[in-house]
Amino acid sequence: MMNVEELVKKAETDGASDIHVICNLPPKYRKDGTIQDMDTEIMTADDCINIAKWIAGDAYEILDREGELDMAGNYAGRRCRVHLFKAQGVPSLALRLLSETIPKLDSLGLPPAVMDLTDLHKGIVLVTGETGSGKSTSLAALLDHINHTHRSHIVTLEDPVEYIYKPDLCAINQREVGKDTKSFAEGLRASLREDPNVILIGEMRDRDTIETAITAAETGHLVFGTLHTGSAADSIDRMVQVFPEAAQNQIRLQLSMTLVAVLTQQLMPKKGGGRALAAEFMIVTDAIRNLIRSGNTPQIANAVATSATIGGQTMDQALCRLVRAGDITKETALHYAHDENYVKKNSI
Repeated sequence: MMNVEELVKKAETDGASDIHVICNLPPKYRKDGTIQDMDTEIMTADDCINIAKWIAGDAYEILDREGELDMAGNYAGRRCRVHLFKAQGVPSLALRLLSETIPKLDSLGLPPAVMDLTDLHKGIVLVTGETGSGKSTSLAALLDHINHTHRSHIVTLEDPVEYIYKPDLCAINQREVGKDTKSFAEGLRASLREDPNVILIGEMRDRDTIETAITAAETGHLVFGTLHTGSAADSIDRMVQVFPEAAQNQIRLQLSMTLVAVLTQQLMPKKGGGRALAAEFMIVTDAIRNLIRSGNTPQIANAVATSATIGGQTMDQALCRLVRAGDITKETALHYAHDENYVKKNSI
């Protein structure tokens, strides 16, 4: 049986991003976005228990009692995010290899106008997309650019802490949910008393967190947050819909005044191997503020599509650019498209 150190070392060597250990299956990893076998040896229930006990240590009883456990650690010299959980009574493992270095913002293939977000002084910026779409990397690159160009105080709320920042011009406090604070909402409320300029919220998952994020933006802070949504319009709807119907008009009004941009990401197979990033970028204009305020979110996609002069683009426009650049196939673009007919006509 391969131990955790060996699994991480092999995944790193092979360029994989995630490792999965599941009872009665060989260990697997995610490489170029797909799940592949790492070894031929089947993991028994005892193997899975022993791996879980080795990783969790004294916290194994929490996994045994509650059925899941989140943590971060260093294995084979590589920082990793770990999720242990029970499946049919036996521990399983999902481990993500975290990058040791934060990439430069201009190296990620994001729309050029994204760089301007680092000069903002207040408002809400959302980075959205499905799990594994590169949200954490983009956020880390944005914050690290601020770290090297502005004299500010950055407070992050993460679960768990992923990238480790090396303070340059900025003072940086990284707080881990469950270790340094009870929850995103409580940590965010406390952060308003910590004299921050910039606040990162690892996940805006509930009403209290969203409400406090809006308050933070209204009181002059720059707030970065994430959502698991596939477009700017979906992100706005998701934030509004966590509130009771009687409060939704007020939230739309507040969002229209505090939301400044939404960056939505997808990672997809690249020609010749690796993965390509496609990004929708909505810059909130007066027209979009009116659409948010009135609840006409279905019309936001059209407003984004016509915002190229200020640096905006839809996901379908991004996909077409990747096809024309030869980075992805037309078939891949169609698979990830929101409007297949648009991509068929404009990716030539």
